[in-house]
Amino acid sequence: MQVEEKKVVGIHYKLTDDDGKVLDSSENAQPLMFIFGIGMLIPGLEKALEGKTKGDSLSVSIKPADAYGERDPGLTQMVPKDQFDEPEKLQVGMQFQVDTDHGALVVTITEVNDDNVKIDGNHPLAGVNLNFDVSVEEVREATQEELDHGHVHGPGGHSHG
Repeated sequence: MQVEEKKVVGIHYKLTDDDGKVLDSSENAQPLMFIFGIGMLIPGLEKALEGKTKGDSLSVSIKPADAYGERDPGLTQMVPKDQFDEPEKLQVGMQFQVDTDHGALVVTITEVNDDNVKIDGNHPLAGVNLNFDVSVEEVREATQEELDHGHVHGPGGHSHG
C-alpha cells in the first residue's frame, strides 16, 4: 500500500539542520503516526513521502519555503517589561500566545533587559533548511472515525480515554 491522501502513515525520523545538529527525532519512541494529506506535515516532507511504501527509507533536504517559511523580521519587536504580569519571572525561551489582527500567534522571548523584552513570532525553525532521514514503518487505511476526528487513534496516535 502506498502513502497517499487519507492513509494512516507511521514514520521514524531524524531531523537535523545544515550543521548536523539533531533538532528532533523519534528514536526510542513510537513511530510518528498521522493521516497523510490533511496538512499534518510540512509540505516538503509530505511531497517526499507521497507514493512510498512500508519499508522505504529516504533522506530529504527541505528548504524553508516548503517548511516553516523564511524568517519575517516584522514578527519581532521590543515590548516594555511593565506590560507583563510578572516581569521579574521573564526568561529567554519562554513562549506565550498573543492575539493579533490575524488571529492567535505563539511568540518566544529572545531577549530580556532591564526595561524591555524582545519577542519573536516566527516559528523557531523559520529560515532553517530541514534535513530528514525517514523510514516508513506503516501504511494503512484510515478508519472513518479517524477521518472524522482528523487524527490517528491507538498506539502512536491519539487516545480518547
